[in-house]
Amino acid sequence: MLKGSNTPVPATALRVEVGRRSGPGVPDMDASALLLVNGKVRSDGDFVFYNQPAHASGAVRHEGKRDAGGQATDTLWADLARVESAVERIVLAASADGGTFGQVPGLYIEVRDATAGTVVARFESAGASAETAFVLGEFYRRQGAWKFRAVGQGYSSGLAGLATDFGITVDEPQHAAPPPAAPPYAPQQPAAAQPAAWAPPPAPAQAAAPPPAGPPAHLPPPAPTWSATPPPPSPAAPPVRLTKVTLTKAAPSVSLTKQGGTSGALRVNLNWQTRKQFTGWAGKRGRAFATHADLDLDLCALYELSDGRKGVVQALGNAFGALRQPPYIHLDGDDRTGAVDSGENLTVNLDHIRDFRRILVFVTIYEGARSFADLHATVTLQPQHGAPVDFSLDECTVPSTVCALALITNTGGDLVVQREARYLVPARGVSPQRTVDHAYGWGMNWTPGRK
Repeated sequence: MLKGSNTPVPATALRVEVGRRSGPGVPDMDASALLLVNGKVRSDGDFVFYNQPAHASGAVRHEGKRDAGGQATDTLWADLARVESAVERIVLAASADGGTFGQVPGLYIEVRDATAGTVVARFESAGASAETAFVLGEFYRRQGAWKFRAVGQGYSSGLAGLATDFGITVDEPQHAAPPPAAPPYAPQQPAAAQPAAWAPPPAPAQAAAPPPAGPPAHLPPPAPTWSATPPPPSPAAPPVRLTKVTLTKAAPSVSLTKQGGTSGALRVNLNWQTRKQFTGWAGKRGRAFATHADLDLDLCALYELSDGRKGVVQALGNAFGALRQPPYIHLDGDDRTGAVDSGENLTVNLDHIRDFRRILVFVTIYEGARSFADLHATVTLQPQHGAPVDFSLDECTVPSTVCALALITNTGGDLVVQREARYLVPARGVSPQRTVDHAYGWGMNWTPGRK
């Protein structure tokens, strides 16, 4: 498509891929969507991006990233049939992280039918220079049908400038208020009685000043006077936080305490790519054949509690853990697709932060590959409060079947996430779990198990 042109799109589920060529020195890129009424969002909830990955209507969601074969993509999913009738446009944007779009080669946006997989529209944007955000395209209604327009409008003010232009209230990190202090005494309730979210009780009302002395009893009371007091203003919705943390070799750790992420749920997501794998030869003429061999990675966690108890959460042996009782870690299932909107998910209940001493999140290859060397997996730690922390598994150079991902340590005054990305090679006859246990000194006894 040419810039400014448009084309009809079906009012169905669509996958929107924002892509670029990857390589050394190329900035990372993030896709986002804004649902507009009269050119503006109705609230900050109409902004879908990495920190707010799903719209309340379920019509738009952020699916995540892939980097394989020299091509990096970030994907959005939209079901136009579910978009609220008031929404007139859905702006599809990209923002550069760590550079400008002048450093981003091969920038494009592609819309596919999510069911059939066919390309509905594709726009390749060229000529960028100092822009740090781009509106690449938009869905809009015209006479009861949906169309896609190739836009190609750049912003030099980044994602914050783009979002503000459409009515989003953005949290500026340098002006962010510190998190409220915890109450001095907060006795823990039994796990079953824990509420889903805790809020401090309302402050007691101020005592009213004593009324002035009234008139003598034999005189009629004066006519009352009324002083209208406006009700207190409703609390404003918190601004959108655009911050995120990418852990690298140069910057391998982050404090969740400083991020304000020491309560609520910490969601750890692992997603990966499945591939078609050559499996052998068949027939009299020796024809090659291939079948789909789904890669199966298992997300796991070794934990040590403050009272000295140790254990593991994993699909092997159905040790899925628990969120409301020890170990306060739960694996939601055994995924075999690696899809960006599902993958494997581990949840840590940070409301019990005092019960944790350390947690080691690791991943094993259960089947479908012999090493992480040829795989493209992404790990995201999403605190309920605070910026997401992510990193990729793309540096393996050894025949490793187990990788230590991240070590979460409670130092007493701080909760620190350390990127490990440590690829281990089990000795012959030694399980991946025992291998990672030995490397980190957990000291547990292991027996064979199965899923």
